[in-house]
Amino acid sequence: MARIHGRNGALYAAVASGGLAEPIAFLDSWSLDGKSDRVDVTAFGDANKTYVSGLPDAQGNFSGFYDTASDQLYTAAVDGVARKVYLYPTRSITTTYWFGTAFFDFSISDGVGDAVKVSGSYSAASDFIRVG
Repeated sequence: MARIHGRNGALYAAVASGGLAEPIAFLDSWSLDGKSDRVDVTAFGDANKTYVSGLPDAQGNFSGFYDTASDQLYTAAVDGVARKVYLYPTRSITTTYWFGTAFFDFSISDGVGDAVKVSGSYSAASDFIRVG
C-alpha cells in the first residue's frame, strides 16, 4: 500500500443505540492510541532496566466543527452506551480500517474569533481490530 493523505479520513459511529454506523459530520481529525502497558521486571544484576509488555490500549481523540443540524457526538457521549466505531485512514480504500466498540466523551468550544469546535475522546469497550 502507498502512503496516503489524511484529507479523506473518516470516523463512523453507531450513534443511535443498536443502529447502523454513520459518518460523524464535519470532523477534521481522529487518532487511535494503541500503547501497551509496560511492567518493570528489572532484577539484581541486570545491566539495564528490563520490561515485559501487557495488553495494548485502544483509545483516541477526535475534533472538528460543530454542526447545528446534528447532535451525533453529544448523543453518543451522554447515555453511557458503547458504540460501534470504524476509523478509516481514507474513504477511498473502504477495505482498510480499525473497528471496535467504544465509549465516547464530548466537548464543545466557542470563541469570539473562532469557529465553534467539537472534540472528544473514546475508549475501547471491546477488542479493536485492524481490518484489511
